[in-house]
Amino acid sequence: MSSCTPSPRFGARVRAEAAHVARSLATFGPARGRRWPLALQAGLAMAVPIVALAASGHADLALLSATGAFAVIYGGWLRPRERARVAPLLALVLWVCAAGGTLAAQGGVAFVLGGVLVTTIVVSALAGAVSLGPPGPVFFVLVFGLSAQITSRHGGARAVDPAVYLAVVAASGAFACLLVAVPLLLPRYRRERPRPRAELFPLQWSALAQTLTLRAAIVGVAGVAAAVVVDPARSYWIVCAGLAVVGLPVGRRDAATRGVHRTVGTVVGGALYLGLAFVPLPVWALGLLLGVLQFAIEMVVVRHYALALVFITPLVLLLIGAATGTAETLPLALERILDTLVGAAVGTAAALAVRLRAGD
Repeated sequence: MSSCTPSPRFGARVRAEAAHVARSLATFGPARGRRWPLALQAGLAMAVPIVALAASGHADLALLSATGAFAVIYGGWLRPRERARVAPLLALVLWVCAAGGTLAAQGGVAFVLGGVLVTTIVVSALAGAVSLGPPGPVFFVLVFGLSAQITSRHGGARAVDPAVYLAVVAASGAFACLLVAVPLLLPRYRRERPRPRAELFPLQWSALAQTLTLRAAIVGVAGVAAAVVVDPARSYWIVCAGLAVVGLPVGRRDAATRGVHRTVGTVVGGALYLGLAFVPLPVWALGLLLGVLQFAIEMVVVRHYALALVFITPLVLLLIGAATGTAETLPLALERILDTLVGAAVGTAAALAVRLRAGD
């Protein structure tokens, strides 16, 4: 009987960890420098292409340009000239992920599932090897999955032509790079001497990179396997939820906390999406809304992950619904909440299974 009874020490540890998670949900982390310049760039990179295409009579293409905005959100710790040099490479990798997603969609569900798994492992290994930093590999997998879903056949027909989609993504990525370069109009930023790329992103297959890749592989395999049971078309969301937990070098405690934040933020964000989805907005107004959401995400993501997810969830769901013509808002929100629960659990399990060593 006694062997089946949890020890008082175990119960105290559980209560302490629960209190830690509760405090993290109720408080903001420390500010890490000025966030508004990057947040403004991200918001403009999201909104301007959508509004411009809608205003020029191409509302059917406008929302396809949103994925190019993700090139802006990396490298917030770099100097302006350094970011301007790195942004085109990130935009190119995002475009390659988009192209991979569209190509996999033509092959059917099995190709998409395999593509999500391969993309997860490859981009995680590269992100770890070059110490890419926040937000890690998750948006590359998200772009792959979104592209596959947007360009796949629905009811025997495609809602979006793959070639047109990739052209729009390329153009929006180029615009994002221009926004990143805007600070260079100021002489003080042009005079700054950029550090070599090899110094900023040294390529090394370190123990940390190996740990991140192994965790990502576990998330990829388990997430894809879970998607086969739940819904193969949603594999990328499950995997992204797991990668968000372990895609950055965090210990077990922080990974578990991020998993809880991911779940809580998605549930609240799903409710926000339901409120927004029933508002009949024209495409240009939807573009402005998405820009505001992207700005809010970048302002809070380093200080309160759950709150960032409150904005990330409706942004992605609005994009999916509008780009694919999905009208079933409640099922879409509930599906993503379920996927997040599964993915966060998988990510937390991967973090517990593969310890981040002190030497990493």
